[in-house]
Amino acid sequence: MSVVINSNSAAQIAANNLANSTAMLQDSMNKLSSGSKIVSPSDDAGGLAVSMKLTATSTRQSALQNNIGDATSLLQTQDGALSVTGSILNRISQLETLYTDPTKNSSDLANYDDEFTQLQAELTSLTNQTFNGVAMFGTSSISVDVTDDLSSGSAVTVTASNLASTSSGIGTLVATTVSSLTQLTISDITAAIQNVATMRAVNGSVQSRLNFASTLLTTNQTNLQAAISDITDVDVAKETTNLAKWNVLVQAGTAMLTQANQSAQIALKLITG
Repeated sequence: MSVVINSNSAAQIAANNLANSTAMLQDSMNKLSSGSKIVSPSDDAGGLAVSMKLTATSTRQSALQNNIGDATSLLQTQDGALSVTGSILNRISQLETLYTDPTKNSSDLANYDDEFTQLQAELTSLTNQTFNGVAMFGTSSISVDVTDDLSSGSAVTVTASNLASTSSGIGTLVATTVSSLTQLTISDITAAIQNVATMRAVNGSVQSRLNFASTLLTTNQTNLQAAISDITDVDVAKETTNLAKWNVLVQAGTAMLTQANQSAQIALKLITG
């Protein structure tokens, strides 16, 4: 090998190797400090794009969980009102039966009618109940999305329960023209009780479906988070091994660059004798 002064290829090669090792060491430190193996888009451009889409899907599913929780709360509140309605109807049924007792005088019957009037007022109040400003009983159904694509085909419909309608039987009981128990029949009351029971059954079935939809979203979110982790999270055991490797190479490269830079001293000794 020639002894030259103007060129030091050994030092240049050592410097290049040291620069590469230093860059890889820095990359390893960045990954470990951030916990992510995609520190910059250049690390894995395709993986970054996929992880962003999966993260957006997971975020939408979290929002859907909140929506389902709110809808479930509405249904639970509605069922509470329906339960009270059933209890009131049971009491009216009892009053209707007591009203037929031939031993009761007109004052007794008037007392029963007074209580019936109060129960009518409470039934009217129940038909106007709201949840966060949304009517719990009316003629309009509501739709609850349960998939992250917001597909109307998979949305859960909460069927309208109209307590105030005459078809429910409640409307008949609270009608202003019905001022006493004499104007009612036991069949009117039992029909109303049956309709309220049906409303509670429908309410419960929708709650059941929403619970299963929520469970599915939870499972999907868990799987999405696992997929995102596979793409973006750094393998600490593997990366610490790389860190040790590049750390040793940086130290070795530094030592070799020092040695390569000193090789020119041989030419100087030859010149100076």
